[in-house]
Amino acid sequence: MTSPPDSSPPTLDPNSDKLDADVLKIAGVVVLAAIMSILDVTVVSVAIPTFEHVFETTYALAAWSMTGYTLALATVIPLTGWAADRFGTKRLFITALVLFVAGSVLCSFAWDITSLIGFRVLQGLGGGMLMPLGMTIMTHAAGPQRIGRVMAVLGVPMLLGPISGPILGGWLIESASWHWIFLINIPIGAIALIAAVFILPSDKPSPSESFDFLGMLLLSPGLALFLFGVSSTPNTGTVASARVLIPAITGTVLVIAFVFHAFRTTHPLIDLHLFKNRDLTIAVVSMLLFAIAFFGAGILIPSYFLQVRGESTLHAGLLLAPQGLGAMITMPIAGRLVDKIGPGKIVLFGITLLAIGMAAFTQVSLDTPILFLIGALFVMGLGMGCTMMPIMTAALATLTHQQVARGSTLMNIVNQIAGSIGTATMSVVLTTLIKQNAFSGPAIASQSDPSIAEKLPPGAVEEGLRHAGDSFGNTFIVALVLIVLTLIPASLLPRRKRPASDVDAAAVPQVVVH
Repeated sequence: MTSPPDSSPPTLDPNSDKLDADVLKIAGVVVLAAIMSILDVTVVSVAIPTFEHVFETTYALAAWSMTGYTLALATVIPLTGWAADRFGTKRLFITALVLFVAGSVLCSFAWDITSLIGFRVLQGLGGGMLMPLGMTIMTHAAGPQRIGRVMAVLGVPMLLGPISGPILGGWLIESASWHWIFLINIPIGAIALIAAVFILPSDKPSPSESFDFLGMLLLSPGLALFLFGVSSTPNTGTVASARVLIPAITGTVLVIAFVFHAFRTTHPLIDLHLFKNRDLTIAVVSMLLFAIAFFGAGILIPSYFLQVRGESTLHAGLLLAPQGLGAMITMPIAGRLVDKIGPGKIVLFGITLLAIGMAAFTQVSLDTPILFLIGALFVMGLGMGCTMMPIMTAALATLTHQQVARGSTLMNIVNQIAGSIGTATMSVVLTTLIKQNAFSGPAIASQSDPSIAEKLPPGAVEEGLRHAGDSFGNTFIVALVLIVLTLIPASLLPRRKRPASDVDAAAVPQVVVH
């Protein structure tokens, strides 16, 4: 978009101490789109049994409505950095929104499970670009001196999605129909699209870089195969399965081949030379360990409420709310402090709180007081608000304007990989422990189908559920160990504000808002 000749469009001053109205408007657009895409992941997760019934298919095939979306994300995320440089972040953001909303509409008209999976892939192609593009747009708009605050704003959808998704999904399916978990994206997407056209700043793409076709052929399929193999682990119950090992090993080989290729080409799909930046490297390692532990534990907590305590999906979602409340309290405070004193101390404090909350969950059993768990979730939320986005800030704050798109893409790839590894690891550990008691499986199943309990010996349900509760507690020990290990790289993060003189002039763009 262009400004009228006689207008004097305001410029965003990256050195300003506060987030002005122009930056907040841009943040609003990005957050709205990000909430929509992240929420869609968890909303659909509670609908898989419904798809199984409506489309008369197996649970494993219905679960591909989730897997297909995830693999599409993995395929498109590596392309986002190059595409943002080539076509411009605004144009690509609008394109991603259109793809996502179009995929949502088509999903609501799916006539069988195959068509639903195909339309979910289309959704994923759009959704996978929204978060890295949003990070790039907000970083460019605010400048490196305020990146902590804008990352705190962007953390809102990453926080609300997993918590509110099951609540919203369960409510829509029960009160309306499964179609509405997709149709709800239409009004939200339309508002985000209109706002993006009029609010997002115009950008100047750099068409000079050649596209790394070989890198794409190596990295995108490599990530997709690796994530498919890893995400198949919970279904097989073991990593020693051809369904897990063949795609995971093939994907790993392709990714390793990309690494060698990336260091030998001028313009790789993902610029691995970014790892020469010490702060970014430390942030990547910190994020990897944190995300494996946090997202892995994230799937355990609602499962405990559902499978051991017999809560409904809606109640389980509501019980997770204290975690969101805790994070909403500390996230904006952490964002301000990171801009003033650097991320190091903030992240260490956050990880300590996370460890305390996670330690409480290692003690869960069949009859652990709900108030105790709510308190632990609140403490974990306080820690999460001081951890995730400050680590992102540490990674992106030292990058130049030209590097931000590639850096945000890299961090989103790390998040995607770590989340899948964490989910698979915790699922396999939990499944292995639960199988050690013959009654645990049937006892868990009886929570959703009471008729199963009638076929079991007296006391078998309680014995099985008690063992299952202890299994959850032991699995949380794995997450706790990983959280504690995160303290090692986090201790190396910057513990002071980066002087403005250290910021590359190219990292402080004058963004014009039209």
